[in-house]
Amino acid sequence: MTEGSTLTSRLVAVLPGLALALAAFGLASLAQFALPWIPTLTACVVLGVVFTSLPWSPGARAVFTPGLATAARRLLRIGIVLLGLKLSLVDIAGLGWLVLGMIVLIVIATFAITFGLGRVLRLPGDQPLLIAAGFSICGASAIGAMSGVTRSKASEQATPIALVTLCGTLAIALLPALQPVLGLDAEQFGMWTGASVHDVGQVVATAQIAGASALAIAVVVKLTRVAMLAPMIAIAGLVLKRDGEGKRPALVPLFLVGFMAAVVLRTFVPIPDVVLQVADLIQLVLLGMALFGLGAAIRVGALVRTGARPLAVAAISWIAIAAMSLGAVAIATAAGVPALR
Repeated sequence: MTEGSTLTSRLVAVLPGLALALAAFGLASLAQFALPWIPTLTACVVLGVVFTSLPWSPGARAVFTPGLATAARRLLRIGIVLLGLKLSLVDIAGLGWLVLGMIVLIVIATFAITFGLGRVLRLPGDQPLLIAAGFSICGASAIGAMSGVTRSKASEQATPIALVTLCGTLAIALLPALQPVLGLDAEQFGMWTGASVHDVGQVVATAQIAGASALAIAVVVKLTRVAMLAPMIAIAGLVLKRDGEGKRPALVPLFLVGFMAAVVLRTFVPIPDVVLQVADLIQLVLLGMALFGLGAAIRVGALVRTGARPLAVAAISWIAIAAMSLGAVAIATAAGVPALR
């Protein structure tokens, strides 16, 4: 078989799954349009779970599997690279050293608490590392990125993604309800949301309830957490060795090099708004398709059979990051941080 025919056969194999993932993204977008409190990416994960829960025949499921695997792996990585174009080091620096320092400490502390608790409770395989990445940095995208180091299969990412999606979705309803109870103004609520909610889309859905000023600071704080993705993955790559063979994974996967390059490009090169808008749309589509593919790897029955341990780790991690973030808001307010005035 020639190289050209091999490429053609591979393309034919992945097209059904990619087409399904794209259609699911379109449906998720319609859901978000009708119900603005539902983030598009969260809807993509849910649709993936629904798809895989339907009683498909093995033959029908096999038709979609190659394309969904490609979406969950390759499209996710391209989307993460484009996510870097949303980050400007200038915007991050505008938060001030106090807020920046607290965000870094919150990410590190949440990661350490979650990972340590996962090990203590003997979660299987790479689950402690994947759950820690998802809850401390940026949800399902961080889980996918960390899997580039751990080389975890989509099925191994299923439980961490389900847990981070569940907690992030609950935050959309819970945090706004707590805002008046805690006496937070719009800017304080925005900082709390950006520092504690997992996925970027979930942050937007939560913060916009409190208005434009809350949304503005929430997005900058959240994207500052996203900027921690590269160093955290690099550290994991440095200390982690694969089982048995003693192989060390790449220190920084190639797609994270691309992510960092995109951040630098956005910071120092004047990019037309229309280019950024197009890149943002492509990034959203790619991540949506990827998260549908990852959602399709979630088996609800298997998730239920995992028992209470993963859920306990997720709940404690969620409470910990929310509490630390609320404390950071109090410190920043007392210090008179300009963004909270």
